[in-house]
Parts: sequence; C-alpha cells; structure tokens
Amino acid sequence: MLNEEVLQYIEKHWEEGYELLLTLAQIPAPSHHEEKRVEFCKNWLEEMGAKGVYVDEALNVVYPYQAEEDKPLVVFMAHTDVVFPDTTPLPLKEEDGKICCPGVGDDTANLVALLLTARYVTQKHLSVKDCGILFVCNSCEEGMGNLKGSRKICETYGSRIREFYSFDGTMGWLVNRAVGSARSRVTVKTRGGHSYGCFGRENAIGELASIIDDIYKIQVPKEGKTTYNVGTIEGGTSVNTIAQEAQMLCEYRSDRKDGLEYMEKKFKGAGENGKKNWKKENAGRNGNNGRDVNGKTERNSGRKETQNFVSGTEKRNGRNYGNQDKSVEKKLGYIDEKLEKKYGGAWNHTGEKNVNAGDKKKAASAAKRQD
Repeated sequence: MLNEEVLQYIEKHWEEGYELLLTLAQIPAPSHHEEKRVEFCKNWLEEMGAKGVYVDEALNVVYPYQAEEDKPLVVFMAHTDVVFPDTTPLPLKEEDGKICCPGVGDDTANLVALLLTARYVTQKHLSVKDCGILFVCNSCEEGMGNLKGSRKICETYGSRIREFYSFDGTMGWLVNRAVGSARSRVTVKTRGGHSYGCFGRENAIGELASIIDDIYKIQVPKEGKTTYNVGTIEGGTSVNTIAQEAQMLCEYRSDRKDGLEYMEKKFKGAGENGKKNWKKENAGRNGNNGRDVNGKTERNSGRKETQNFVSGTEKRNGRNYGNQDKSVEKKLGYIDEKLEKKYGGAWNHTGEKNVNAGDKKKAASAAKRQD
C-alpha cells in the first residue's frame, strides 16, 4: 500500500504527469529507432537531478541509483518503443476524457509513471538499505525488437539482478509468471516466371499459404496457455508474374516450457505435406553450391528459409521444382533474344538476367510485354 506522503505527491503532480504524457506520446519511437524518445528521457531525468544516467548500445536509458558494484540490484523498467512505424510526430487528440494517440497506453503512460517514480526517489534522497536500483527506459520491446533492451540489461548486470519489474499493461493486475516466445521470419523463394507462359511452376505465395494453413491446424496443449500467430505476409511482383518470393512473420508463446518445446516441434513440421518432393537445391546455375551473402548461405532458387530470432539460428531446406516444359521454353525463346538485344547479357524468358540475378523490376517488365 502507498503511504500518505506518496499519495499526496501523486495528487500534487497529477497535472504535470498528464502534460508529460501528452508530450512524450507524440514523440515517434518505432522499435530499433527510439533515438528521439531516448534523448528526451535522458535529458528529462538529468534535469530532475538524476546523476550517472547513460544510454547503452541497445538504446536503453539507464539510471543507476545507489547501485554500487557490490550491491544486488532491483530493476524497474518501462519500454520506450511503440508498434507503430512512424518517424514523424504521432497524431494525438483528447476526446471524451481520453487521450487518443498511437502507443499512448502501450507503453507511454507507464513510461511516464517510471520517470515520475525515479524523480520522486531522487528528489527525496531515499535510502535503499541492501540493494541498488536500476531505472530503465528500455528499447525494442515490441515485435521484432525481440526484447533487445531487456536482454542487454541482463547481459550487463547478470547475476547482480535480484528482482525485475516491468511497468506494462493496465492497472488492476500483476503478472508474476514468465511467458516465453519465439519469433521467426519465414521466406519462400521459387524460380518465378510469367503467369501464362510458365504456368505450373511453384508460386512462392502459394507455397507460403500452404505452410500457414498447416500452422493454423495446430492444436495447442491443454495445460497452461499456448498461442501462435502469423502477423504479416507479403510477396510477389505483379498480377501476371508467378511470385518468386514471399515471406511472413510468425510467433508462438507459452507460459510452460513444455508448451514452447511442443510448438517448436509443430512449427518445424509446418509445410511437411509433400515434403518427400523437397531436397536441397543442387549447385545453383553458376556451378557453385550457393553464395555467401552477409554471412548467410543463399541458394539461387527454390527454398524455404526460416530464421529464428530467438535462438539466432537458421534452418533451410531447398526444394526441387522439376524441369520446365521444353516445348514452352522453345516457344518463348524469342523473348530471350529481345531482352539480350535491349539490355545485353544472357537472359531467360522469366526476365531474369543470368537466370539468378533476381531483378524483379525487369521480371515484371518482361512479364508485362508477354501480355
């Protein structure tokens, strides 16, 4: 329970807190790009008398209070990022006693509460007997931010952390049990081609849709709470082009370790129907086993790629899509010649230079000509 002094402080500074919320809510802070809010929070804390405030490499604003090196630590945290990608001031209006603004409730209001709490402790010169305090405005909590800020705090302070509190959600309830999650980007790549002339080739969007269909057939465990979601999907080039690439962002969560293990197994099995036709793509059309791009082995075509952002590992399986109908190849050969004359180099009728160049704009242009 809050004592009378704290309650009086809250009442006295209510309007100030409200104005701080209106200001902070309009500062854009998409995950990985929270710089503007970071600067505001650091400056605000220092103006209120906080000493030793710093910004770490993960863009956390960290305020150690009486946190000498030999003391265990209690962490109080609220995240600066919001799920909205805006990099310009966020639109805000007050309507029927409510503040309407993207991300104002998650987690800007709690961030204001954290800042005011830090100021109260600082200006009252409160003494902490057997531990130090870390006030943290943490980054990258949302979506593919993947708790980057929280992970950095754990990495930096490790075993010194005795207790960890996050200001998030609404008033009236507490969460005292951990929920684990795994988030992945799944990319499907195929050879592509013209929707009419190359009909029959695998379509990356169709293949990805099949995987999604498998995911949504998963029956979650009855014990605890386990969930999954496909959050975004994108891909393709044009209406008359067989999609060469499609990708989705997906996740699963559980409040039980065995629930996470169960979902990992099920996600790996998604898309297994017809798996017998899948095998590693051979040599690539340049005579090598694929090429290294930014430290990742890239196949030239026809693969499903899954990157797990939690474990940092990648798993890939190529797919053999069979031979193109030779009669179709012959009939469309004249297109290759036209492309070679116009653009130079070796082309095929899908609009790809050197087959695996992946030039989507030229592929779309070539497809349009065939219409």
